[in-house]
Amino acid sequence: MTEQMKVVPKAEKVDTGVENAKGLAGALSGAVADTYRLIFKTHAYHWNVEGPLFYSVHHLTDAQYNEMFPAADELAERIRAIGQLAPHALAEVMKLSVVKDLTSLPSTLEMVEDLAQDHAAVAVRFHELIKLADDNNDPVTADLATRRSAFHEQAAWMLRATAK
Repeated sequence: MTEQMKVVPKAEKVDTGVENAKGLAGALSGAVADTYRLIFKTHAYHWNVEGPLFYSVHHLTDAQYNEMFPAADELAERIRAIGQLAPHALAEVMKLSVVKDLTSLPSTLEMVEDLAQDHAAVAVRFHELIKLADDNNDPVTADLATRRSAFHEQAAWMLRATAK
């Protein structure tokens, strides 16, 4: 094996004026974890939804998980851009996320309510990331977190409106 193939990724100092890159990367890692867990949960509910709301919930969840998948990549790449390592193990994703699984497959209404609560909790974490980014001279992360929070707030609203 050539030496080029033996490179192991490691954190590095990137001098763009961003302060506390390690702390920002930790918060961004939580955002990646939340996004991945919410993608899976949304997709699982999409596959299993039944009843009179089937069509609307099936299509709403399809739009939501498809929007979140590229967002996870953007968040992880931001971690790399500030010189830190992105999450690399599913166990780490599970540990870092505020999104949790229910103990059994819920009813359609419970699915919608559960996803709405998850989106709201993730939005709150993005609000915290915005503040952390602002406090550490990182307008790029603040902008990214603002866009992601807006998505999760809208997703929570749409799901709450569906559950009425």
